[in-house]
Amino acid sequence: MHRILQMLELQQELNDATNGENWEEGLTKNNKRIDWRRCIYLEAAELIDSYPWKHWKNIDASADYENIKIEIVDIWHFVMSEALRLYKVKNLGSIADIAKAVTQMQGFDQFLEAKKSEQLDPYEEIELVEEMIKTLFCNEDINTLIISFLTMSTKLNLKLPELYTLYIGKNILNKFRQNHGYKEGSYIKEWDGVEDNVVMQKILASKDDITPEALYNALEKAYPKA
Repeated sequence: MHRILQMLELQQELNDATNGENWEEGLTKNNKRIDWRRCIYLEAAELIDSYPWKHWKNIDASADYENIKIEIVDIWHFVMSEALRLYKVKNLGSIADIAKAVTQMQGFDQFLEAKKSEQLDPYEEIELVEEMIKTLFCNEDINTLIISFLTMSTKLNLKLPELYTLYIGKNILNKFRQNHGYKEGSYIKEWDGVEDNVVMQKILASKDDITPEALYNALEKAYPKA
């Protein structure tokens, strides 16, 4: 449970810092409307675009599984944010209650395993993402959405151990982005021709058990200087 709880707590901290207090009511501190479900389906569309599904373009390309993992992590950011919002506005309990509920959901045991699932055909994987999108649009229940996410992530072979590591990395990267002008539009997303997500993944892969602080410092060192 502790990894789910820690991710929820980190997401709450990130949302508080980025959007201001009481973001759960639907507005940022800059009075911008928040729609987590829209965030989810747009990230899901980017996930699908990581597959060479187009019959008229790059037909011999391979799926970009490293980017697929990042898109799943991005979706998880927004699924957690929607859960945090609903639990607060509906008085459903604490962050610990959300974490406990997730660990008791259908499919969580499979999501917890480090062992890889059977590799599916890319079109079957796309259909799993689309099933989650259908759930997003057709069912307002947050638990049903989380279960759909767990199923998708498990069958796409991003299970909790790896998702946790990538989430911590992306959470720190998001904080780094905010501290370097992301909201204002001055942030540099490509670092010497490499997207910052890829830089973050390479740093994680090069150092075992890297701390969040050490990752932030490594990103600072790698960031292009104007």
